[in-house]
Amino acid sequence: MSKIWEFFENMDEIVYTTDMDTHQIVYMNPKACKAYGVRSLDEVKGKKCYEVLQNKTGPCDFCTNDCLRPGEFHEWRYFNPFIGKNFALKDTVIEEGSRQYRMELAIDMTVQEEQRRTIQKYTTNESMINEGLRLALAEPVPNQSIEVLLDYLGRHLEGERVYIFEDNGDGTLDNTFEWCGMNVTPQKEALQKVPFEVVSHWYEAFHKNENIIIKDLEGIREEDPLAYEYLKPQNIKTLVVSPLLDNGRIIGFYGVDNPPKAFLDHISTLFWIVGHFIVSMLNRLALVNRLEKLSMYDQLTGLGNRHAIGEYENKLDPGESIGILYCDVMGLKQINDTQGHQAGDELLLRACESLERQFGDYALFRIGGDEFLGICKGIGEQDLARRIRLLEEDMEENRAPMALGSIWKPEYAGQMSELLEEADSKMYEDKRRRRQEEEAGFLGREIK
Repeated sequence: MSKIWEFFENMDEIVYTTDMDTHQIVYMNPKACKAYGVRSLDEVKGKKCYEVLQNKTGPCDFCTNDCLRPGEFHEWRYFNPFIGKNFALKDTVIEEGSRQYRMELAIDMTVQEEQRRTIQKYTTNESMINEGLRLALAEPVPNQSIEVLLDYLGRHLEGERVYIFEDNGDGTLDNTFEWCGMNVTPQKEALQKVPFEVVSHWYEAFHKNENIIIKDLEGIREEDPLAYEYLKPQNIKTLVVSPLLDNGRIIGFYGVDNPPKAFLDHISTLFWIVGHFIVSMLNRLALVNRLEKLSMYDQLTGLGNRHAIGEYENKLDPGESIGILYCDVMGLKQINDTQGHQAGDELLLRACESLERQFGDYALFRIGGDEFLGICKGIGEQDLARRIRLLEEDMEENRAPMALGSIWKPEYAGQMSELLEEADSKMYEDKRRRRQEEEAGFLGREIK
């Protein structure tokens, strides 16, 4: 489990995990330890969660364990009287072997309340900002919060378009969120991988704690031709852009196109305030995406896990052809026992590589310690057989022996469990055949 917890060590959100059967704490990140006055994880590991987190002598009557499901998130709010904090909570289940662990992400809403009180000093913006944040934070997931906030800003600032650009870390930026007014052409799809050079002058201003205010686009034609060439086709005349700062680091910017000239300075002041909340929402969105990936993907191979199969099954179209490939990595237990688990992991990765080379354009899953599954939506019967032959050659060259079982149907009729059972049965037939051939080969060598 240690690899999983590495995701949360440096997060600015509280994360802790408990054994769902024993209520014992198995992990608290540094942020959680600090919040609860704990010096280190070793101090509380193995103790009951209700003792450490709630100062109770028995399980909490509001415990959410019974309503948690793997691959899903339960969201709720709670005021913890033990430490005097308001929390927005996200709970999910992580499975490791036969054990189930409850992982809880706690967002300290007390800070947001303090920030909201700070905003009240800006009397001209107070009412609008509070209402925008109220609407945004009422949304259940971060991406919806961002979309609602941009919609609110666009309408109340009388702009034509409000947007967010995020730094990709490779010298380019992507337009990741966009709101457009009526009869305004969306630009988001065309504004991906925008070279940093286009906005380099803007970043010079950002580093001086200045926003970009364009009162007449024609005025920058000579002094900033690259930006002008990008903005002109978008029919931009006026613009306000503000940096998005995360712990002093610029992670992108957000802006509004074509608001009234009389509002530009007002908007610039407002944007400095709202930018902090947008960064918080972006960070929360990134965290939720990581948590979803953690609960839906196998950590070793990166393939989907059992929970991801159900999500994929819901997207299958009845009446379309389907192929199922069931794979079992041969000899994994023996290698784990004789050479160690690192060697076993290397075998699994080789098997995964072979599978991805031949079936990488279809949905692949790791569904057990030594089992892989391929669901081939829309594949032809001959193509499935051809790819299996190539996979057999590939896994032999790659030293990744697998028993294979496959099934093909001209039309999918929602019978996934039956197809998996049939492919699994054929895989076990292949497994017995391979073992018999190995035993026969071994005996032949002994006789010689």
